[in-house]
Amino acid sequence: MKVLLLKDPKEDDCGQDPYVRELGLYGLEATLIPVLSFEFLSLPSFSEKLSHPESYGGLIFTSPRAVEATELCLEKDNKTEGEVWEKSLKEKWNAKSVYVVGNTTASLVSKIGLDAEGENCGNADKLAEYICSRESSALPLLFPCGSLKREVLPKMLQDKGIPMESVTVYQTFPHPGIQGNLKSYYSQQGVPASISFFSPSGVAYGLKHIQELSGDSIEQIKFAAIGPTTARALAAQGLPVSCTAESPTPQALAAGLRKVLQPLPCC
Repeated sequence: MKVLLLKDPKEDDCGQDPYVRELGLYGLEATLIPVLSFEFLSLPSFSEKLSHPESYGGLIFTSPRAVEATELCLEKDNKTEGEVWEKSLKEKWNAKSVYVVGNTTASLVSKIGLDAEGENCGNADKLAEYICSRESSALPLLFPCGSLKREVLPKMLQDKGIPMESVTVYQTFPHPGIQGNLKSYYSQQGVPASISFFSPSGVAYGLKHIQELSGDSIEQIKFAAIGPTTARALAAQGLPVSCTAESPTPQALAAGLRKVLQPLPCC
Protein backbone atom coordinates (compact mmCIF):
# COMPACT_ATOMS: atom_id res chain seq x y z
CA MET A 1 0.00 0.00 0.00
CA LYS A 2 1.43 3.35 -1.07
CA VAL A 3 1.62 6.33 1.29
CA LEU A 4 2.97 9.82 0.69
CA LEU A 5 4.92 11.82 3.26
CA LEU A 6 5.28 15.55 2.63
CA LYS A 7 8.68 16.05 4.24
CA ASP A 8 12.39 16.27 3.52
CA PRO A 9 14.25 12.96 3.41
CA LYS A 10 16.50 12.62 6.46
CA GLU A 11 18.89 9.70 6.55
CA ASP A 12 19.76 8.29 9.97
CA ASP A 13 22.83 6.28 10.97
CA CYS A 14 21.48 3.33 8.97
CA GLY A 15 21.40 5.40 5.78
CA GLN A 16 17.61 5.44 5.46
CA ASP A 17 14.87 7.86 6.43
CA PRO A 18 13.43 6.53 9.71
CA TYR A 19 9.84 7.20 8.59
CA VAL A 20 10.30 5.18 5.40
CA ARG A 21 11.86 2.33 7.37
CA GLU A 22 9.23 2.30 10.11
CA LEU A 23 6.31 2.39 7.68
CA GLY A 24 7.96 -0.38 5.67
CA LEU A 25 7.76 -2.63 8.73
CA TYR A 26 3.98 -2.41 8.39
CA GLY A 27 4.02 -3.15 4.68
CA LEU A 28 3.51 0.50 3.70
CA GLU A 29 5.53 1.82 0.75
CA ALA A 30 6.37 5.42 1.64
CA THR A 31 7.54 8.14 -0.74
CA LEU A 32 8.97 11.43 0.54
CA ILE A 33 8.31 14.71 -1.25
CA PRO A 34 9.58 17.95 0.34
CA VAL A 35 7.14 20.85 0.33
CA LEU A 36 9.23 23.43 2.20
CA SER A 37 12.48 25.27 1.56
CA PHE A 38 14.42 27.28 4.12
CA GLU A 39 16.78 30.23 4.09
CA PHE A 40 18.86 31.16 7.12
CA LEU A 41 18.75 34.74 8.40
CA SER A 42 20.49 36.99 10.92
CA LEU A 43 23.21 34.47 11.74
CA PRO A 44 25.82 37.11 12.77
CA SER A 45 23.33 38.53 15.29
CA PHE A 46 22.45 35.06 16.58
CA SER A 47 26.11 34.10 16.80
CA GLU A 48 26.78 37.15 18.94
CA LYS A 49 24.00 36.12 21.33
CA LEU A 50 25.34 32.56 21.49
CA SER A 51 28.71 33.94 22.54
CA HIS A 52 27.16 35.51 25.68
CA PRO A 53 25.49 32.70 27.66
CA GLU A 54 25.83 34.79 30.81
CA SER A 55 23.06 37.03 29.44
CA TYR A 56 20.49 34.22 29.18
CA GLY A 57 18.74 31.70 31.37
CA GLY A 58 18.81 28.99 28.72
CA LEU A 59 17.89 28.01 25.17
CA ILE A 60 14.69 26.87 23.44
CA PHE A 61 14.73 24.83 20.22
CA THR A 62 11.39 23.92 18.63
CA SER A 63 12.66 22.87 15.19
CA PRO A 64 15.64 21.11 13.61
CA ARG A 65 16.27 24.23 11.48
CA ALA A 66 16.98 26.31 14.56
CA VAL A 67 19.63 23.80 15.63
CA GLU A 68 21.08 23.85 12.11
CA ALA A 69 21.32 27.64 12.39
CA THR A 70 23.29 27.16 15.60
CA GLU A 71 25.62 24.74 13.83
CA LEU A 72 26.17 27.26 11.03
CA CYS A 73 27.11 29.89 13.59
CA LEU A 74 29.67 27.52 15.07
CA GLU A 75 31.08 26.76 11.62
CA LYS A 76 31.39 30.43 10.71
CA ASP A 77 35.02 31.43 11.02
CA ASN A 78 35.05 27.65 11.58
CA LYS A 79 38.18 27.08 13.61
CA THR A 80 37.85 30.08 15.93
CA GLU A 81 34.14 29.72 16.65
CA GLY A 82 34.37 25.95 17.01
CA GLU A 83 37.30 26.11 19.42
CA VAL A 84 35.61 28.71 21.62
CA TRP A 85 32.45 26.59 21.67
CA GLU A 86 34.31 23.44 22.67
CA LYS A 87 36.54 25.14 25.25
CA SER A 88 34.04 27.27 27.12
CA LEU A 89 30.69 28.19 25.56
CA LYS A 90 29.28 24.67 25.39
CA GLU A 91 29.96 24.09 29.08
CA LYS A 92 28.43 27.44 30.02
CA TRP A 93 25.25 26.73 28.03
CA ASN A 94 25.03 23.23 29.53
CA ALA A 95 24.97 24.81 32.98
CA LYS A 96 21.61 26.24 31.90
CA SER A 97 18.38 24.66 30.65
CA VAL A 98 18.18 23.67 26.99
CA TYR A 99 14.54 22.97 26.10
CA VAL A 100 13.55 21.13 22.91
CA VAL A 101 10.49 19.74 21.11
CA GLY A 102 10.71 16.26 19.64
CA ASN A 103 13.33 13.55 19.40
CA THR A 104 14.70 14.75 16.05
CA THR A 105 15.50 18.18 17.46
CA ALA A 106 16.87 16.64 20.66
CA SER A 107 19.18 14.39 18.64
CA LEU A 108 20.59 17.36 16.71
CA VAL A 109 21.04 19.32 19.95
CA SER A 110 23.02 16.45 21.45
CA LYS A 111 25.29 16.38 18.40
CA ILE A 112 26.45 19.91 19.13
CA GLY A 113 27.19 18.85 22.70
CA LEU A 114 24.18 20.22 24.57
CA ASP A 115 22.04 18.33 27.07
CA ALA A 116 18.38 18.68 26.08
CA GLU A 117 15.24 18.35 28.14
CA GLY A 118 11.54 18.38 27.29
CA GLU A 119 11.83 16.36 24.06
CA ASN A 120 8.93 14.12 25.10
CA CYS A 121 6.54 17.06 25.28
CA GLY A 122 5.66 16.48 21.61
CA ASN A 123 4.69 20.03 20.63
CA ALA A 124 5.41 23.65 21.50
CA ASP A 125 2.22 24.01 23.58
CA LYS A 126 3.23 21.19 25.93
CA LEU A 127 6.83 22.39 26.00
CA ALA A 128 5.60 25.81 27.13
CA GLU A 129 3.73 24.14 30.01
CA TYR A 130 6.86 22.17 30.88
CA ILE A 131 9.03 25.31 30.89
CA CYS A 132 6.50 27.19 33.02
CA SER A 133 6.54 24.38 35.58
CA ARG A 134 10.33 24.51 35.92
CA GLU A 135 11.74 27.91 34.99
CA SER A 136 12.67 30.42 37.67
CA SER A 137 15.56 32.35 36.11
CA ALA A 138 15.26 36.11 35.88
CA LEU A 139 17.35 36.01 32.71
CA PRO A 140 15.57 35.61 29.35
CA LEU A 141 15.49 32.31 27.48
CA LEU A 142 17.05 32.58 24.01
CA PHE A 143 14.63 31.28 21.36
CA PRO A 144 15.99 30.90 17.80
CA CYS A 145 12.96 30.38 15.56
CA GLY A 146 11.51 30.60 12.07
CA SER A 147 9.63 33.45 10.45
CA LEU A 148 6.36 31.48 10.69
CA LYS A 149 6.61 30.58 14.36
CA ARG A 150 3.36 30.25 16.26
CA GLU A 151 2.80 32.61 19.16
CA VAL A 152 1.52 30.05 21.65
CA LEU A 153 4.84 29.38 23.36
CA PRO A 154 5.95 33.03 23.61
CA LYS A 155 2.51 34.05 24.89
CA MET A 156 2.34 31.33 27.53
CA LEU A 157 5.79 32.26 28.84
CA GLN A 158 4.90 35.94 28.81
CA ASP A 159 1.68 35.27 30.73
CA LYS A 160 3.68 33.40 33.38
CA GLY A 161 6.23 36.20 33.62
CA ILE A 162 9.05 34.14 32.14
CA PRO A 163 11.32 36.40 30.04
CA MET A 164 12.22 35.25 26.54
CA GLU A 165 14.14 36.72 23.63
CA SER A 166 13.22 35.52 20.14
CA VAL A 167 15.58 35.75 17.19
CA THR A 168 14.41 34.77 13.71
CA VAL A 169 17.13 32.59 12.20
CA TYR A 170 15.33 31.14 9.16
CA GLN A 171 12.42 31.80 6.86
CA THR A 172 10.16 29.25 5.22
CA PHE A 173 8.83 29.26 1.67
CA PRO A 174 7.40 26.68 -0.77
CA HIS A 175 9.83 24.16 -2.21
CA PRO A 176 10.40 25.09 -5.87
CA GLY A 177 9.94 21.50 -7.05
CA ILE A 178 6.77 20.68 -5.15
CA GLN A 179 4.30 20.90 -8.03
CA GLY A 180 6.47 18.95 -10.49
CA ASN A 181 7.40 16.29 -7.93
CA LEU A 182 3.79 15.73 -6.92
CA LYS A 183 2.64 15.58 -10.55
CA SER A 184 5.33 13.02 -11.30
CA TYR A 185 4.34 10.94 -8.28
CA TYR A 186 0.65 10.90 -9.24
CA SER A 187 1.39 10.00 -12.85
CA GLN A 188 3.64 7.10 -11.85
CA GLN A 189 2.09 5.85 -8.61
CA GLY A 190 -1.51 7.02 -8.75
CA VAL A 191 -3.54 8.31 -5.81
CA PRO A 192 -1.89 7.28 -2.51
CA ALA A 193 -3.84 5.54 0.23
CA SER A 194 -2.66 8.15 2.72
CA ILE A 195 -0.89 11.51 2.78
CA SER A 196 0.93 12.73 5.88
CA PHE A 197 1.58 16.40 6.62
CA PHE A 198 4.35 17.50 8.97
CA SER A 199 3.59 21.18 9.61
CA PRO A 200 0.92 23.85 9.11
CA SER A 201 3.27 25.40 6.50
CA GLY A 202 3.26 22.10 4.64
CA VAL A 203 -0.54 22.23 4.57
CA ALA A 204 -0.50 25.83 3.33
CA TYR A 205 1.97 25.13 0.53
CA GLY A 206 1.12 21.55 -0.45
CA LEU A 207 -2.59 20.99 -0.08
CA LYS A 208 -3.74 22.94 -3.15
CA HIS A 209 -1.55 20.78 -5.40
CA ILE A 210 -2.85 17.62 -3.74
CA GLN A 211 -6.43 18.74 -4.30
CA GLU A 212 -5.82 19.54 -7.96
CA LEU A 213 -4.09 16.23 -8.67
CA SER A 214 -6.48 14.06 -6.68
CA GLY A 215 -9.76 15.44 -8.03
CA ASP A 216 -12.75 13.43 -6.82
CA SER A 217 -10.41 10.70 -5.59
CA ILE A 218 -9.41 12.92 -2.68
CA GLU A 219 -12.26 11.37 -0.69
CA GLN A 220 -10.41 8.03 -0.78
CA ILE A 221 -7.26 9.45 0.83
CA LYS A 222 -6.63 9.09 4.55
CA PHE A 223 -5.02 12.33 5.72
CA ALA A 224 -2.58 12.16 8.61
CA ALA A 225 -0.87 14.82 10.74
CA ILE A 226 2.35 14.63 12.74
CA GLY A 227 0.73 16.54 15.62
CA PRO A 228 -2.34 18.46 16.80
CA THR A 229 -1.27 21.82 15.34
CA THR A 230 -0.92 20.33 11.86
CA ALA A 231 -4.19 18.44 12.34
CA ARG A 232 -5.95 21.72 13.11
CA ALA A 233 -4.49 23.25 9.95
CA LEU A 234 -5.91 20.38 7.88
CA ALA A 235 -9.29 20.58 9.60
CA ALA A 236 -9.38 24.33 8.94
CA GLN A 237 -9.23 23.48 5.23
CA GLY A 238 -12.27 21.24 5.59
CA LEU A 239 -10.40 17.95 5.40
CA PRO A 240 -11.14 15.01 7.68
CA VAL A 241 -8.03 14.01 9.64
CA SER A 242 -7.95 10.22 9.89
CA CYS A 243 -4.83 10.04 12.02
CA THR A 244 -2.87 12.33 14.32
CA ALA A 245 0.38 10.86 15.60
CA GLU A 246 0.45 10.64 19.39
CA SER A 247 4.01 11.99 19.29
CA PRO A 248 6.15 13.42 16.46
CA THR A 249 8.04 10.16 15.85
CA PRO A 250 8.20 7.58 13.05
CA GLN A 251 6.88 4.91 15.43
CA ALA A 252 3.81 6.92 16.46
CA LEU A 253 2.93 7.91 12.89
CA ALA A 254 3.37 4.34 11.63
CA ALA A 255 1.18 2.97 14.42
CA GLY A 256 -1.53 5.52 13.66
CA LEU A 257 -1.48 4.86 9.92
CA ARG A 258 -1.57 1.13 10.48
CA LYS A 259 -4.83 1.50 12.40
CA VAL A 260 -6.58 3.61 9.76
CA LEU A 261 -5.26 1.68 6.76
CA GLN A 262 -5.64 -1.90 7.94
CA PRO A 263 -8.27 -3.77 5.90
CA LEU A 264 -11.64 -4.30 7.50
CA PRO A 265 -12.28 -7.88 8.70
CA CYS A 266 -14.44 -9.97 6.42
CA CYS A 267 -17.95 -10.76 7.60
